[in-house]
Amino acid sequence: MPASQPPRLLARALGAVERTGNALPEPATLFAILAAAVLICSGIAEAVDLAVEHPATGETIAAVSLLNLAGFQKIVQEMVHVFVNFHPLGVVIVCLLGIAVAERTGLIGAAVRALVLSTPKSWVTPIVVFAGVMSNIGADVGYVLLIPLAATIFHAVGRHPLAGLAAGFAGVSGGFSANLLISAIDVILAGLSTEAAKLIDPAYTVTGLANYYFIFVSTFVVVLVGTWVTHRVVEPQLGDYTGNVKPEELTPLASAEKRGLWFTVVFAAITTAVLVAGVVPAEGFLRNPAYPDDLMRSLPFAYLVPFLFVIGFGSGLAYGLGARTVKSDRDIVGAMNDAMGTLGAYLVLAFFASQFIAFFNWTNLGLIFAVKGAGGLQALGLDNWPILMMVGLVILAAIINLIVGSASAKWALIAPIFVPMFMLLGFSPELVQAAYRVGDSVTNIITPLMAYFPLIITFARKYDSETGMGTIIATMLPYSVGFLIAWTVMMAVWIVTGLPLGPNAPLYLPS
Repeated sequence: MPASQPPRLLARALGAVERTGNALPEPATLFAILAAAVLICSGIAEAVDLAVEHPATGETIAAVSLLNLAGFQKIVQEMVHVFVNFHPLGVVIVCLLGIAVAERTGLIGAAVRALVLSTPKSWVTPIVVFAGVMSNIGADVGYVLLIPLAATIFHAVGRHPLAGLAAGFAGVSGGFSANLLISAIDVILAGLSTEAAKLIDPAYTVTGLANYYFIFVSTFVVVLVGTWVTHRVVEPQLGDYTGNVKPEELTPLASAEKRGLWFTVVFAAITTAVLVAGVVPAEGFLRNPAYPDDLMRSLPFAYLVPFLFVIGFGSGLAYGLGARTVKSDRDIVGAMNDAMGTLGAYLVLAFFASQFIAFFNWTNLGLIFAVKGAGGLQALGLDNWPILMMVGLVILAAIINLIVGSASAKWALIAPIFVPMFMLLGFSPELVQAAYRVGDSVTNIITPLMAYFPLIITFARKYDSETGMGTIIATMLPYSVGFLIAWTVMMAVWIVTGLPLGPNAPLYLPS
């Protein structure tokens, strides 16, 4: 029984979004166009003597044109330096090297399967959603492995397979900004936030742990909402499955896979003991010598990326040795080589994004827009309504997400404007980043422009050949609305209570 189609008006609106999104150029091309636009705007801004007074220092900030000989020389001289020193670039490469080993050896796939297959039937839905959320630490493995597995599991226990697919998709993609662990995206977004914050405070640093408390609690919100929507909305809408596909027998973990997981547990225990021994004591060997009394400036917190690499690499190697999926060093190096092969598109994107951000900084346009935007908000009196402002940012990010799929690409685009603007109003970059992440997640599951959307349709057609884009969007829309409401309420409560978003990550800046 195919899922009911969305209302005609909604279908028309989504069709318009799809056509609009398809008309946009590739993200790399978009950044190239924006960089060119900054050049032109800088020339015009300098010609009309556009300037503002820095609210913190009182210094006059004037627009600087790059549309002249001096600007051309600066661009040529700094182009390579700007690209090589683009903060997210190194983060992505280092994290991906470690995660590639964990993924290629089979660790992530086996861990997700073990989690779901060992669950009582009454807990199948929350565990599927939870496994989807947690799978994000393994890059895109959740889309390829967990979502079709979730459909198989639901079918095997007598439930509609498309309900399982929807629950898995909701966890993997709708819960993209929730997790119990820190992943590469936390560090990538933090790097972009740092670049944007430096427009106001050159010494400001946003760490990969900036939103950790928030995303930790968000995991349980996503699981609860995802479970409720599946049971109360999606499954009643789908009804009983009457298709021709027979339930498949779930394959338990092989002995080699179990042995590999035990090897991983041992590695995790040893690693945890080493970290605790190096961080907890006041004179621990992992304490930062420059800040020996500050626990949160210890090396694992201040320099998270190398530790993520070690954990991913070591866990994957331990599993591979135990499961015997690693025969020699060639398997490990091959996994890393293949991971680097997938970075081609990101490297192109990073090149143009880095130039765009650099141009924005050099011309002072980002700071000028931030000061004027902050002044406009102050004139409206909205700076006294932090909840309203953050809800607005959540909704804006959710709308942009319908057109531009990449979380890092969108944040690279809007962070240089919104982070400085809200900093001038007293809001921390960590809070702005958290609001963005909520909006970025909730509409992932209803945008046809999401890279894995066609794959989801392919998975669904295994059980219902008539499944189309409208079927998936109609099925996933209740999750999107539920996540948006629950997550926004959670953010409002967080702001009211004044809780920090992560270690050393307050909601507001010092006066």
